[in-house]
Amino acid sequence: MSNILVILAPGFEEIEAVAPADIWKRLGFKVTIAGLDDMQVTGAHGIVIETDALLDEVMDLDFDAVFLPGGMPGSTNLRDDERVCSLVKTMADSGKITSAICAAPMVLSKCGVLKNRRFTMYPGMSDFLADGDTPCADSAVADGSVVTGKGPGAVFDFAAKVAQQLGVDSKACYSAMMWEHC
Repeated sequence: MSNILVILAPGFEEIEAVAPADIWKRLGFKVTIAGLDDMQVTGAHGIVIETDALLDEVMDLDFDAVFLPGGMPGSTNLRDDERVCSLVKTMADSGKITSAICAAPMVLSKCGVLKNRRFTMYPGMSDFLADGDTPCADSAVADGSVVTGKGPGAVFDFAAKVAQQLGVDSKACYSAMMWEHC
């Protein structure tokens, strides 16, 4: 089964990080959660998540997908970390899944991954995008190896789109979200 890397930065949106990771684990994916600089990362609403590793410890490992949760200032913290952009570019250049939700597509934009792609993000965050990158209003979008979600209300559709891009049947995705695999 595929390996997914979730990168947490201080100020991440908790539901956007935990719900997709939970769904992917229920589907049998190996999910590794890495903190930018700390093993304990505090979300935008004060919830502390214990990560599996530090980003530096997993930078050279082989992942099939990378996922960047949104939230503020989590998204800007991810955007401003050169390691994150380097990893995103490497994965995109290799045709691997690069995914982000809510405000975090700003990171994909900074790294040049959204150029000429259809994508979505949280309304009002367009000021953080590179010139020419224009989001659509859809809840979740897959355009080739790039998957984006609009915000917290899109976590289920977003997680399903990532799983589908990694080869999971859509029925299995929605079964996992209906708790049939508990």
